[in-house]
Amino acid sequence: MNLTPARTRFALIALALGGFGIGATEFAAMGLLPDLARDLLPDLYAASPEEANARAGWLISAYALGVVVGAPTIAALVARFPRKAVLLALAVAFTVGTVASALAPTFETVLVARFLAGLPHGAYFGVAQLVAASLVGPERRGRAAAFVLSGLTIANVVGVPLITLLGQSAGWRVSYLVVAALFALTFVAVWLAVPRQPGDPRATLRREVYAFRRPQVWLALATGAIGFGGFFAVFSYVAPIITEVTGLDAAAVPMILVAIGIGMTVGNFAGGRAADHHVMGSIFLFFGVLGGALLGLALTAQFLAGALVFLVLLGFASSALSPAIQTRLMDIAGDSQTLAAAGNHAALNIGNSLGAWLGGVTIAAGLGYLAPAWVGLALCATGATIALASVLAGRRSILP
Repeated sequence: MNLTPARTRFALIALALGGFGIGATEFAAMGLLPDLARDLLPDLYAASPEEANARAGWLISAYALGVVVGAPTIAALVARFPRKAVLLALAVAFTVGTVASALAPTFETVLVARFLAGLPHGAYFGVAQLVAASLVGPERRGRAAAFVLSGLTIANVVGVPLITLLGQSAGWRVSYLVVAALFALTFVAVWLAVPRQPGDPRATLRREVYAFRRPQVWLALATGAIGFGGFFAVFSYVAPIITEVTGLDAAAVPMILVAIGIGMTVGNFAGGRAADHHVMGSIFLFFGVLGGALLGLALTAQFLAGALVFLVLLGFASSALSPAIQTRLMDIAGDSQTLAAAGNHAALNIGNSLGAWLGGVTIAAGLGYLAPAWVGLALCATGATIALASVLAGRRSILP
């Protein structure tokens, strides 16, 4: 595709803006979890703040489950349609789903709205990353994936902390309305900046789903789904960890989120470059960093320095893993590239849902706010083991 460098950058920024909105809508709940629990579950919160926070964690899981359901389904159905038109439709769906989240009156209806808001997530990233790769060339696929994802990680530096501050002062519903406005802006930016790009006319639901007949694809998805759960087991409850374990005021939570977001942003670009150099090597490297960060947090979170250093490392390692696993899936998916690109986000959000749920179970059981770090360490180790099994099977030519 022959575009000027300036037009290419403009298009990439428009795609990343959608990632920024997705990061804001996905991660805002982490910083506002106590506010959501207090407002939507007032009786439970008055009786037991720990149980209310754990129950409010279901909102995080509901969004993640929406991603899991929507990513492969929508990606497979839209693969043959023009990609720009698909991105515009998904931006509209995000806007509607986020407005519904802000206006839903009860915990149960907000839960449903968060599920619906998550449906377009994986398909958007999948299609956007394919568009980005076509703009920069196949030799820079990892960096293209990282650039689109940079919107999500930058959201954790700027968007989520500001939205958390806004939610703490004006109410969490106002925060979600601001996020909906970001998706409306994404629609305009994509419409103006992204060039027309055809879909794959040969794509069918059957051909896209064929990728799931490859055992290596399942191993790659399981690597992300289980290993990434280690990050979300902790990150889902970062607000109460900071206030109840480290002992800081709630006003410090946005600043901690900024620090984590910086780690995620640096990790995202580092992971993209590492994936272009050596995919599996980068996966093992960043799993090692993730495991070390979880262990360090479990042992030192009561100290400000320990909490800060290891939460930043946690953000760095988790974001570095994403483009590496994305590139791995694109390498092994054959013709099912749209589904592979979206499938990564489905897998990572299985990790989101699994980690948030398991972390909440340990908190509700009275094991304390650091118990999720040990759960996360077990999930991280399991994900790395699955990645190792994938490599060994490939070397023996057992699995396609």
